[in-house]
Amino acid sequence: MKHWLTYLIFSIVLLSFSQEKVPSNTFFDLSYFGGNIALHNNDILHLIQGRPNGVILSWNKKTLGNKAWEQRFNYPDYGASFIFQDLKNDVLGNSFALYAHYNFYFLNRHLMFRIGQGIAYNTNPYDKVENPKNVAFGSHLLSSTYFMLNYKKERLIDRVGLQTGLSFIHYSNANIKAPNTSINTIAFNVGLTYNLDKTHSEFISNLSDEKFTEPIKYNLAFRTGINQSDVIGSGQFPFYIISAYADKRLSHVSAIQFGADVFFSNFLKELIYYQSVSFPELNVSGNEDYKRVGLFVGHELFINKISIETQVGYYVYYPFNFEGRTYFRIGMKRYFGDKFFGAITLKTHAFKAEAVEFGIGVRL
Repeated sequence: MKHWLTYLIFSIVLLSFSQEKVPSNTFFDLSYFGGNIALHNNDILHLIQGRPNGVILSWNKKTLGNKAWEQRFNYPDYGASFIFQDLKNDVLGNSFALYAHYNFYFLNRHLMFRIGQGIAYNTNPYDKVENPKNVAFGSHLLSSTYFMLNYKKERLIDRVGLQTGLSFIHYSNANIKAPNTSINTIAFNVGLTYNLDKTHSEFISNLSDEKFTEPIKYNLAFRTGINQSDVIGSGQFPFYIISAYADKRLSHVSAIQFGADVFFSNFLKELIYYQSVSFPELNVSGNEDYKRVGLFVGHELFINKISIETQVGYYVYYPFNFEGRTYFRIGMKRYFGDKFFGAITLKTHAFKAEAVEFGIGVRL
């Protein structure tokens, strides 16, 4: 690992500690991690050579229950993270990533679960001449998700605390550009926390037990983006998805969904043509329809104006065989008022990503 990066991170933390006027209910944490790349695809076997390690530096803002959602979720933290990871392979290079994250607490706030979503930069992606062995990343910019499950004890010595546990870090460009087998790291982490406040903050507890009810709502959504098939050099194409679904709120924080998607995936046009002329044994005529229609069920978890959406679908119109008839979608929505929302979601077939979808919609 590059020592200058570690020195820089410690300098930033020490500089933060030295400030006399600091924001209240704020803390930093700095963790070192080391682990292994998970073999989720045999195509990356040649890329697993060492034990990746790195550092996670995070800024965190505590919630105290001033809003009802904060009390419902047991006073979570929100914040921003930076991860540097040495993938221990010259083919893979190193990764630098920035995230937004939430910390959720259990077991008297000793068990912390963090989920972060962000963007990573990889130093050595695939290049057909200079780096043809890197089938994991087809581009410098990647989507990244990470999870932490840590035992945490604050203020062991004055403002300094300890946290340790497991981390999972995922990098992928979601088939925006091939190749894209992605990399998952499972690691052990240990680190320190530092509170910028001298004393503990008091939590507010005045949540009403009133039950939440709402009639069935109807949603329309439009999603788009660009993606590419697994055939390297086959080109990037736009896709369009129209979705209509109903949802029913079960509580303040939870809703179930049922609906339909219509997919206009232009990359399939090129893939159908490619297979028809290059692989006659596949019995692809070249006249197959590139459109698909799916039915799905889903769940939505509401956290303030943001929600986490998960869906599982099945293609009922499926004229061309691509990655199987079952698909999954997971992502985040941001509501603007009571009706309109924006969304960023990832569509996959099992562990195989098809696309990152950028969407807008209305809830009627």
